[in-house]
Amino acid sequence: MFKITRRTRQKKPTKHYSKHKEVARAFVHAHLAMYADKYGFKYNRVAIRNSKRSWGSCSEHGNLNFHYKIIFLPQELASYLMVHELCHLKEFNHSVQFWAHVEEIIPNYKECRKRLKEH
Repeated sequence: MFKITRRTRQKKPTKHYSKHKEVARAFVHAHLAMYADKYGFKYNRVAIRNSKRSWGSCSEHGNLNFHYKIIFLPQELASYLMVHELCHLKEFNHSVQFWAHVEEIIPNYKECRKRLKEH
């Protein structure tokens, strides 16, 4: 028996992505540094991507990924998104404890989460 795998092609960067990627990188790094300093988060690499499915992610190695369009979100939603991924460094799941960490920093996270789904 053999396993069928789907090949993925590298997506050519769009002009919009190329134009805004470094602005997004600076924006994210500045905010992550502030949260890391204030709340004691330790993360590794940060990548700015043009993903199709998510605004952000966190790996088990402490690497954070964010969609470049984070810079076009209202500040409150961008902050929620970064805090959400940082909290995965403490709880690598969406447990009650995870949401408690998020709520400590973003008390209105439920509203932010709902609004983010609209974007």
